[in-house]
Amino acid sequence: MQEKNKLYKLHGLNDQQNQLVEQGLLLPLMESFYTLQGEGYNTGQAAYFIRLGGCDIGCHWCDVKESWNANVHALTNTVDIIKLTDQYQAKAVVVTGGEPLIYNLNTLTDLCKKKQIKTFIETSGSYPLTGNWDWICLSPKKLQEPLQDAYDKANELKVIVHNKNDFEFAEYQAKKTNASAHLYIQPEWSKHDEILPSIINYIKQYPKWKISLQTHKYMKIP
Repeated sequence: MQEKNKLYKLHGLNDQQNQLVEQGLLLPLMESFYTLQGEGYNTGQAAYFIRLGGCDIGCHWCDVKESWNANVHALTNTVDIIKLTDQYQAKAVVVTGGEPLIYNLNTLTDLCKKKQIKTFIETSGSYPLTGNWDWICLSPKKLQEPLQDAYDKANELKVIVHNKNDFEFAEYQAKKTNASAHLYIQPEWSKHDEILPSIINYIKQYPKWKISLQTHKYMKIP
């Protein structure tokens, strides 16, 4: 794993806990819930969401800033995290954050596969890819761009547009992403009304892009 995983060694863990985290057997679970996917290619699909704590990117427009500090979220046995899906008719798990690829996700996805649950991830791509994924949503950030492996393996590129300069960033990211990835532009929620007309016009001009909307916020669901 990358050097940045030493982030976790600063949080007062003992040697055994550090080893379990590095192996992906303990993960800082912020929250988990069964809902509908609200964004991107898989919008409308029922899925069990697993949100992991920890992010060192720090986007100013992030709507889950409480996920940034991994230390405030309980380290949870990965087996127990996946057992939570037994309460629902979950056929897909979405792993998000924070930045979930801070952690080794091989065990988590292996456990999902044993239950015949599809595995989706939402990531900035700034850490090495671990886990066995059915769908990779790459949402790159300006402050810490993705590693090449993320560009090569992404099924979906989703760029958040906060201002008109972000269209240029979106095009730059599309050029780096594999040719089979679906391309999405998504308005940043706090500026949704302001930026949406520009996004609509942009996609009409450059129809390789599709729009992604945070439909869960319209539906008032998690």
